[in-house]
Amino acid sequence: MTMALPEWFYPGPPGGWTADMLDRLPPDAPRHVELIDGSLIMMSPQTAFHMFVLRRFEQELTPPDDLTVVREMTVTLGIRQRPEPDIMVVDRSALMTMKTTSFKPADVRLAVEVVSPESMDRDRTTKPIKYSDAGIRHFWRVEQEDEQPVVYTFELEPSVKAYVPTGTHRRRLRTYIGFDVDIDLDLSPFIGG
Repeated sequence: MTMALPEWFYPGPPGGWTADMLDRLPPDAPRHVELIDGSLIMMSPQTAFHMFVLRRFEQELTPPDDLTVVREMTVTLGIRQRPEPDIMVVDRSALMTMKTTSFKPADVRLAVEVVSPESMDRDRTTKPIKYSDAGIRHFWRVEQEDEQPVVYTFELEPSVKAYVPTGTHRRRLRTYIGFDVDIDLDLSPFIGG
């Protein structure tokens, strides 16, 4: 089954797509679109695993009052780079109004990507490089293993602007990212038996 793309999508605007254009997509555009290297990336349908990981992180990430947890919003890394991490911890002061749609890298303390089959290459390779080049200090990648999450945690090594691994977490995620993190990773309460 093929689906025709709307006229506005292809071939795109002269000179390509830019970060500011995401806020002006037509009403028939998909809800979640990100910009990677000037290309629009449409998000695939969400799995139950993805939804429950996001729910767990939203509930159990408890940053100090000057930070807040946001989900499925973009970070503008450059004129042709505006990815949409699944979860971010951002400076509360960056939420100037309820119309905020994107954040600057300096306002992002943590970016989290939950890997799906269609996003695997972007989540494992492309996005971590872009996030580290932009100076985002912490990055987590969440993969599925036997119906449960495995969280790979990384911290920016500033002298080389690259992430170094800080841990692989199963069942429980305990770490420090400027505040203590302790998250129960067991998703079995969400799954029917």
